[in-house]
Amino acid sequence: MKKGLGAATALAVILAATAAPGQSSPQAPFAWPTPPKAPRGAPNVLIILTDDVGFGASSAFGGPIPTPTFERLANQGLRYNNFHTTGICSATRAALLTGRNHHAVGMASVTDSAGAAPGYTTILQKDTATLAQVLRAAGYSTAMFGKAHLTPRWEQSTAGPFDRWPSGLGFDYFYGFLNGDTDQYAPQLFLGNAPVEPDKAADYILDKDLADHALTWIARQKAGDPDRPFLVYFAPGTAHAPHQAPKAWIDRFKGRFDQGWDKVREETLERQKRMGVVPASTRLAPRPPMIPAWRSLTSAQKSVYSRMMEVYAGALSYDDEQIGRIIDYLKKSDDLNNTLIIFIQGDNGSSAEGGYTGLWNELTVINGVEEDPSFIKSKLGDLGGPLANNHFPAGWANAMSAPFPYFKRVSSHLGSTANDLVIAWPGHIAGDGRVRSQFHHVIDIFPTVLEAAGVPLPDEVDGIHQKPISGVSMGYTFGPGDVPGRRRTQYFELSGDRAIFSDGWMANTTPTVMPWQIFSPREYDPDRRAWELYDLSKDFSQSTNVASRFPQRLQELKALLKNESEEYGVVTGHQVPGGMPPYAPGHRETFRYTTHVTRVPAESAPNLLNRSFEISARITVPPGGADGVLVTNGGRFGGYVLRIDESVPVFTYNRLGLDQTSVRAPAALPPGDHVVSTRFAYDGGGVGKGGDIRLLVDDLPVAEGRLAASIPMRISLSETFDVGADTGTPVSEDYTVPSAFNGGLSEVKVSLK
Repeated sequence: MKKGLGAATALAVILAATAAPGQSSPQAPFAWPTPPKAPRGAPNVLIILTDDVGFGASSAFGGPIPTPTFERLANQGLRYNNFHTTGICSATRAALLTGRNHHAVGMASVTDSAGAAPGYTTILQKDTATLAQVLRAAGYSTAMFGKAHLTPRWEQSTAGPFDRWPSGLGFDYFYGFLNGDTDQYAPQLFLGNAPVEPDKAADYILDKDLADHALTWIARQKAGDPDRPFLVYFAPGTAHAPHQAPKAWIDRFKGRFDQGWDKVREETLERQKRMGVVPASTRLAPRPPMIPAWRSLTSAQKSVYSRMMEVYAGALSYDDEQIGRIIDYLKKSDDLNNTLIIFIQGDNGSSAEGGYTGLWNELTVINGVEEDPSFIKSKLGDLGGPLANNHFPAGWANAMSAPFPYFKRVSSHLGSTANDLVIAWPGHIAGDGRVRSQFHHVIDIFPTVLEAAGVPLPDEVDGIHQKPISGVSMGYTFGPGDVPGRRRTQYFELSGDRAIFSDGWMANTTPTVMPWQIFSPREYDPDRRAWELYDLSKDFSQSTNVASRFPQRLQELKALLKNESEEYGVVTGHQVPGGMPPYAPGHRETFRYTTHVTRVPAESAPNLLNRSFEISARITVPPGGADGVLVTNGGRFGGYVLRIDESVPVFTYNRLGLDQTSVRAPAALPPGDHVVSTRFAYDGGGVGKGGDIRLLVDDLPVAEGRLAASIPMRISLSETFDVGADTGTPVSEDYTVPSAFNGGLSEVKVSLK
């Protein structure tokens, strides 16, 4: 090509050279692909979903915790006081994103408790595409921030598959965590499909980090293509345990809950009546019989429980401020008037998993291990900070779900499934905080968004024919007037607790097992359960059981529930079959790692619980000495670590933060190659038993110890297995993370006995 030939001329020469004989130039040989474009005027969509926040918690619905952002949106939009979730985390999130009942998409409960029955596998199928997939195909950009809790636990390693990670569920961008919760100060985060460790300043906390990332993403999207609408799904982990927040925010509530949960419930109901978010005739549902009256508690108990509630309030209020930063940015960037905001305060009612006394470490109840109240009191100053994994007592969960009975997981009752909803769309919804009382369910969000966006529901997504959705659009409620509701029936079921709503009536089973009774057997056969009946058209709070007055109505509703259960895949008549869910390593008994590797989830790592094992590491100690972690699993609230401390081998076992056992070699390792090992001989005879620990150097025993008891069920909900460093929190306070090993590490081998 001649020197100096212009780009346009060069292209013409190329086209001429490729033309067919007899033609001077090709006839339109190229065509640019046309990307999908959203309908004209389609709004941005911001869906906000907080965690474990009951109907009576937020000030926007009469609760005692100030949430000015939620109030601001409510005052310029619509309050929905008859909106419902499934009663538990993963199930609500699956129903929200798919527009289908949770059993119909395989998410009967949470990803932590899968079963082999089709509705219980936790495996989302390709014929139930998410809202993100549909909107992305229609020209939206999509992002998720915060808690996903939709990926089967055995698919959570970075080996994939990624079909059920947020990236496989239609989200272009994901910054958050996959599990049910994570530590606010040391979160286990992913950016897309890659694990990341956030830059942690001294005041780092996850809620602020999530808002920072959301703001940055929105700004970049609008800078790149200001006309392209976005879907942002913002799902912070607050106020799920651990309840954590900056100390200054917690201290704002000092003394604010000293009156106790019974009085707080009464005060909340009075505010709710004055605000009009409940009917004036509403009565407070009776306190569940297993929850003690506040007046029956000792002064020591009251001081601990009040502080736990102060922590919860500080966390929710702080989270509200971070959400407010996103709203402020949308206003500043002139995007607010074209943004449909759907704010669901809680994916279920407040959580009672803290039991009677509350918890310093939520992992204890998951493992069936009791915490001594005196131990909890000794940790009072740590609550809400990085040294606690705390959860408040069930009495506060009941109060935060006022005026309804019960709390999260008891899906037969409204304290579990009734949640605050605000929808705001400045310039489109002429709302001024008015209350909408039509019965609706979380599956109705999907069609509501599609209608507002002008996007039709596709028959196929990615070539896969789609199951019909069960949701109905709530768009008809956006106009003036209180029009009749369009959802007449909805079933609820979780772990055998079940209910059916139909035309103002609700029939439900009587609870027998409480959320903190993790290992109690549950009755799945509805015919073996006691039943209740409520006329919600006259009894908003489900406070008066009328089953004896209307036996025929009860039987009709039970028959309707049976039909709904059969249609959507609810197991009846026996417990959910299938036993333990898949374990990624299968029956492997030997694991070998030849380099540093971190963030291996529990379901892909060696399972050392309730068995004998050996861990060995081939290392090279440099001339200046060695230091750092060789292998670890878990962290501050339960786990183990084999490490080198100033050239001295140490093995530490942390039993749920309640006690620690360390075995330390008597001398430092000289420079050179060594094999450092620990062997654990399990006593057997059940779960959580003790055993003997032996520490070896170059196959010679150098130290011994005794473990009185071990972790029986689960090391951590979010912390991981790491080789050559430690992510998250340290197993002991004798070192700081990441404590990367500074010597040579040629092999770590774990053998299960």
